[in-house]
Amino acid sequence: MTTTEPAQAPAEPVRTRVRTGPGQGLTWSLRGRGPDDVPVLADAGPPLGRPAGPATGRGVRVCVVDSGVERDHPLVGPLAGSWVVVKDGESGQITVEPTTTGDTCGHGTACAGIIRRTAPECEIHSVRVLGERFSGTGDILMAGLRWAVEQRFDVVNLSLSTTRTRFAQELHSLADSAYFARTVIVASAHNTPVESFPWRFASVISVGSHQEDDPELHLYNPDPPVEFFGPGQNVTVPWLGGRTIRTTGNSFATPYVAGLCARVLSAHPRMTAFQLKNALYLSAANVRHAPRPSSTPASSTPASSTPASSTPAGDTRDDSEN
Repeated sequence: MTTTEPAQAPAEPVRTRVRTGPGQGLTWSLRGRGPDDVPVLADAGPPLGRPAGPATGRGVRVCVVDSGVERDHPLVGPLAGSWVVVKDGESGQITVEPTTTGDTCGHGTACAGIIRRTAPECEIHSVRVLGERFSGTGDILMAGLRWAVEQRFDVVNLSLSTTRTRFAQELHSLADSAYFARTVIVASAHNTPVESFPWRFASVISVGSHQEDDPELHLYNPDPPVEFFGPGQNVTVPWLGGRTIRTTGNSFATPYVAGLCARVLSAHPRMTAFQLKNALYLSAANVRHAPRPSSTPASSTPASSTPASSTPAGDTRDDSEN
């Protein structure tokens, strides 16, 4: 059993992100109610995907589901909370416990440091699901990710994936639940062309790495399933013992994009997951904003040309090591 550590309070009061959603009882259709009965407070989002003025991540809770985070690393700073997923050897029961154990291999510290560099005033929380030598199991990953979603963190950084297809359906359901609850999962694509999860799902923000020198540049991929590329090749990251190393992998592009999400949400806290994807798309360096083409006058289109409508009723793999 691990020891209990009280969460460290942030240096300054933070703004609570406002969550709004559909009205109670709204299921498959809207019957007997109109727009005024289901009001939603929304943010239009930043022009061209970039928030106006300073956006530092303040008030946004980011959870790093990984190998833990080294306590008080100078490039990470204090954590708002730290937990570990524990599996009882006899009963097989899995629990999530507060911990002071820090990082087992350096990977989670690297991800947390990139998030801190990108969104310096966000809250960073850690859930350890990996052990030494980057090893872990699918059920531990599932338990840690599920717990993070249940805590309703704003952003979850998952620089991990599993190749075990038996976890795919459960991961897909969990990713969808996070999406509808406005918890944004930013998931790393595998470094090799193998089938792995959850980055393959449309309900997460999937990230690979590019080779550009600009550390503040991200790209949209016009040929998914991976949707975005961030700086993750030959990058300097924090590591164990207060050190830094240079390394490469999609693992390290992912927290950069997670940090971008935190920055956007700090300026626009009511944005939904799909709005965040659109903001990343609009602000990608390779997306060109062409003028809208002129539309064809309605009078030139014969009524008969309009079509009739129809109404048809794992073992966890750390991608930096593969």
